Amino acid sequence: MNDESLTRFGWLSILTAVISISLKAFAYFLTGSVGLLSDALESVVNLVAAIMALSMLTLAEKPPDKDHAYGHSKAEYFSSVTEGILIFVAAISIGFTAIDRILHPRIIEQVLIGLTISAIASVINFTVAVILLKTGKKYRSITLEADGHHLMTDVWTSAGVIIGVALVAFTNVQILDPIIAILVAVNIVYTGIKIIKESTLGLMDTSLLSKDLKIIESVLKNYCKKGISYHGLRTRQSANRRFMSVHILVPGNWSVQKGHDLLDEIETKICNAIPKITVITHLEPIEDPKSLTDISIDRS
Repeated sequence: MNDESLTRFGWLSILTAVISISLKAFAYFLTGSVGLLSDALESVVNLVAAIMALSMLTLAEKPPDKDHAYGHSKAEYFSSVTEGILIFVAAISIGFTAIDRILHPRIIEQVLIGLTISAIASVINFTVAVILLKTGKKYRSITLEADGHHLMTDVWTSAGVIIGVALVAFTNVQILDPIIAILVAVNIVYTGIKIIKESTLGLMDTSLLSKDLKIIESVLKNYCKKGISYHGLRTRQSANRRFMSVHILVPGNWSVQKGHDLLDEIETKICNAIPKITVITHLEPIEDPKSLTDISIDRS
């Protein structure tokens, strides 16, 4: 699968949201359940988020240019942050709707057909959520992962709503419906906070995951057995793109060609072990004390 094919999952998410909104809205009009309405409102957020995700995936896949020499991969973080904010908007809307229903109760009608329609939408959402999560994890796309997590939250939300509406039908305690809706709002707020937190960490140039660091260190340590050393290792991730820099210390009497060949070999091995990583190396003489003093961000 090439990078461009990831946008297909953006279109899949949009189609899923449209189908889900249609089914859940129909279920709401049949039953009058504010719980089902809250579920439909969250699907509207899913649609807006999916459109944003597709646009950011498209932008992130653009090749580097003179103004963006490191590419456009961080565009994905804007999508996930936007999705987190939209979740809060949906939660507020759900909360106001639920409070109004508490103040003005309404009897739920045609429960069975309404819940059946909602269940069908949940099955569709669950299937697509699993696809997005697996694809996002495999190709390190925070946009697809955020969209997948949001859809999975929608599934659990729908499950809660279905249970709540069913309880109302069996117990005739109408207030259970808006209470379930409020619990739905609280649940999706938690999801929104989690998504925004992960996106913020990405914008802050967080280091690579420990498993990737272990791979890099393993490659470098193998070369240390051959009489060289390294320091100043720095890493950061930018959505599905990763970056690292390291200083390689070799005997000062090596030729430029020999040092260059070594660096080229190290870079190749790391790139083969970790996909989509840009490796920057800096060659230094191991005997020179100055080689140990230039590993800060602001080199002196």
